[in-house]
Amino acid sequence: MVTLGVRRWETLEGSVQGVGKRRNQDWHDWRGTGTGADPLVLAVADGHGSAVHARSALGARFAVDRFLALATTFGRAAHDCHEPGRLTRLMTYARDDFPRALVHAWRQEALGHWDRNRPVVEEASREPGTEEKLVLYGTTLIGAVLTPWLFVAWQIGDGDLAVVEHDGTLVRPLAPAEEDLGDETESLCGREAWRAMRMHWAPLFEEARAPRLVVLSTDGLSKSFASADGYREFVSGLAGRLAEEGSTGVREALPDWLTQASRYSGDDTTLAAAVRPDTEADASVPVDAPEAARAPAAPGAPGAPEEPGEPGTTDARTPPGPAGGEVDMERTTET
Repeated sequence: MVTLGVRRWETLEGSVQGVGKRRNQDWHDWRGTGTGADPLVLAVADGHGSAVHARSALGARFAVDRFLALATTFGRAAHDCHEPGRLTRLMTYARDDFPRALVHAWRQEALGHWDRNRPVVEEASREPGTEEKLVLYGTTLIGAVLTPWLFVAWQIGDGDLAVVEHDGTLVRPLAPAEEDLGDETESLCGREAWRAMRMHWAPLFEEARAPRLVVLSTDGLSKSFASADGYREFVSGLAGRLAEEGSTGVREALPDWLTQASRYSGDDTTLAAAVRPDTEADASVPVDAPEAARAPAAPGAPGAPEEPGEPGTTDARTPPGPAGGEVDMERTTET
């Protein structure tokens, strides 16, 4: 259970190894209670997994561990963000300095591991360069911080951040304008990885404006659908099931849903989510959703068409926040 103001947050998490994979290259974790002194921090990472990225499972774990440490410190610094000018300074740090600090910490962790675990090679063999070593640990990363006053998220590479807002609107604020082609994606092992990191900034000036649901997932989930509509339908259905039934049954069913997704995508599939139980009478308003473009999800899975009355998704093109206004008074997504 996680507390945000007087409301409780709950976490959902799960990870499934891809069919035919030798090991799960994903990693995920979370910590915190969501208070000003102890922010809720979640992260998922997807190691690239190919032969050239032979240590990427470790790279994914290093990425999550370093993110949780740095983001917890950042979240605590947001405790006084209501002071004049404080929010603007925090946003500048989140946009410019946090990505550099995270990439630096990850690189140091990976290079330290290399130094402690050098492969046995012939004495005359050339020492790999720094960038060559880092490629072995290549991974993507999505991370988020939730405090009573602020919601911030960062992403490098593929995977998805989906947010069901306080009014039920579903957005993917860090989705790139153009999807990556094939298996190519940005990575923490890139030469200037901090430049490729995207940020979503959403101050919470009222507790009632906090998101209902924040979902972080590796691309094994979204790739299990033939189109983005299927993924949005999944998240919308997940939010609907949580609002109607609570988290207990959803938590029990989540491993089966992820297994089903992994069978379609063939990839490791990981999800970590923060849920704010909604006590409003109109917590869930069913709307029409596009029909899934692939075979239906497992019976009972969120978004499955055989479940009548399942709430669908709202327009995922809705912008994450109002345009205009002062920089510290709006939600923004930076690339």
